[in-house]
Amino acid sequence: MIQVVATLVTKPGLRTEVLNVFQETAPAVRAESGCIEYAAFVDLAGFGAAQTLYGDDTFVVIEKWSDADELRAHARAPHMVALVAKLKGRIASQTIHILTAV
Repeated sequence: MIQVVATLVTKPGLRTEVLNVFQETAPAVRAESGCIEYAAFVDLAGFGAAQTLYGDDTFVVIEKWSDADELRAHARAPHMVALVAKLKGRIASQTIHILTAV
Protein backbone atom coordinates (compact mmCIF):
# COMPACT_ATOMS: atom_id res chain seq x y z
CA MET A 1 0.00 0.00 0.00
CA ILE A 2 1.11 3.54 -0.73
CA GLN A 3 0.17 6.54 1.38
CA VAL A 4 0.33 10.11 0.13
CA VAL A 5 0.42 13.08 2.48
CA ALA A 6 -0.02 16.32 0.56
CA THR A 7 0.14 19.64 2.38
CA LEU A 8 -1.38 22.50 0.41
CA VAL A 9 -1.12 26.16 1.38
CA THR A 10 -3.62 28.36 -0.41
CA LYS A 11 -3.15 31.99 -1.14
CA PRO A 12 -4.48 34.04 1.80
CA GLY A 13 -8.19 33.65 2.40
CA LEU A 14 -8.78 31.04 -0.33
CA ARG A 15 -8.80 27.81 1.67
CA THR A 16 -12.59 27.44 1.77
CA GLU A 17 -12.87 28.08 -1.97
CA VAL A 18 -10.10 25.58 -2.74
CA LEU A 19 -11.60 22.97 -0.40
CA ASN A 20 -14.95 23.33 -2.20
CA VAL A 21 -13.25 22.57 -5.52
CA PHE A 22 -11.43 19.64 -3.89
CA GLN A 23 -14.72 18.25 -2.53
CA GLU A 24 -16.29 18.44 -6.01
CA THR A 25 -13.50 16.23 -7.39
CA ALA A 26 -13.14 13.84 -4.45
CA PRO A 27 -15.95 11.40 -5.42
CA ALA A 28 -14.35 10.80 -8.83
CA VAL A 29 -11.01 10.11 -7.16
CA ARG A 30 -12.56 7.73 -4.63
CA ALA A 31 -14.13 5.82 -7.54
CA GLU A 32 -10.73 5.28 -9.18
CA SER A 33 -9.28 1.79 -9.30
CA GLY A 34 -6.83 1.36 -6.42
CA CYS A 35 -8.06 4.28 -4.30
CA ILE A 36 -8.46 3.20 -0.68
CA GLU A 37 -8.76 6.64 0.93
CA TYR A 38 -8.83 10.24 -0.29
CA ALA A 39 -9.78 13.01 2.13
CA ALA A 40 -8.84 16.55 3.15
CA PHE A 41 -8.14 17.60 6.72
CA VAL A 42 -7.73 20.92 8.53
CA ASP A 43 -6.48 21.77 12.02
CA LEU A 44 -8.55 20.65 14.97
CA ALA A 45 -7.55 23.33 17.46
CA GLY A 46 -7.61 23.09 21.20
CA PHE A 47 -4.84 20.64 22.09
CA GLY A 48 -2.44 23.21 23.52
CA ALA A 49 1.33 23.10 23.43
CA ALA A 50 1.41 19.50 22.17
CA GLN A 51 -0.08 20.58 18.85
CA THR A 52 1.55 22.34 15.91
CA LEU A 53 -1.12 24.06 13.84
CA TYR A 54 -0.87 24.28 10.07
CA GLY A 55 -2.84 27.54 9.97
CA ASP A 56 -5.89 29.07 8.35
CA ASP A 57 -4.69 28.79 4.76
CA THR A 58 -3.47 25.18 4.89
CA PHE A 59 -5.07 21.78 4.50
CA VAL A 60 -3.69 18.27 4.28
CA VAL A 61 -4.83 15.58 1.86
CA ILE A 62 -4.38 11.99 3.01
CA GLU A 63 -4.49 9.39 0.25
CA LYS A 64 -4.07 5.63 0.30
CA TRP A 65 -3.52 3.64 -2.89
CA SER A 66 -3.23 -0.08 -3.53
CA ASP A 67 -0.08 0.24 -5.65
CA ALA A 68 2.22 2.60 -7.54
CA ASP A 69 0.64 1.99 -10.95
CA GLU A 70 -2.78 3.05 -9.66
CA LEU A 71 -1.28 6.19 -8.10
CA ARG A 72 0.47 7.06 -11.37
CA ALA A 73 -2.81 6.58 -13.27
CA HIS A 74 -4.54 8.85 -10.74
CA ALA A 75 -2.17 11.70 -11.55
CA ARG A 76 -3.11 11.45 -15.25
CA ALA A 77 -6.87 11.07 -14.72
CA PRO A 78 -8.95 13.72 -16.56
CA HIS A 79 -10.60 14.93 -13.34
CA MET A 80 -7.16 15.48 -11.77
CA VAL A 81 -5.91 17.40 -14.81
CA ALA A 82 -9.07 19.54 -14.51
CA LEU A 83 -8.55 20.00 -10.76
CA VAL A 84 -5.01 21.25 -11.24
CA ALA A 85 -6.26 23.73 -13.85
CA LYS A 86 -9.05 24.97 -11.55
CA LEU A 87 -6.61 25.52 -8.68
CA LYS A 88 -4.02 27.35 -10.74
CA GLY A 89 -3.25 30.68 -9.11
CA ARG A 90 -4.95 29.70 -5.85
CA ILE A 91 -2.21 27.54 -4.31
CA ALA A 92 0.77 29.31 -2.72
CA SER A 93 2.76 26.12 -2.11
CA GLN A 94 2.44 22.39 -1.78
CA THR A 95 4.48 19.53 -0.39
CA ILE A 96 3.73 15.96 -1.43
CA HIS A 97 5.12 12.94 0.41
CA ILE A 98 4.68 9.48 -1.14
CA LEU A 99 5.23 6.82 1.49
CA THR A 100 5.23 3.07 1.93
CA ALA A 101 5.02 1.03 5.12
CA VAL A 102 8.14 -0.54 6.57
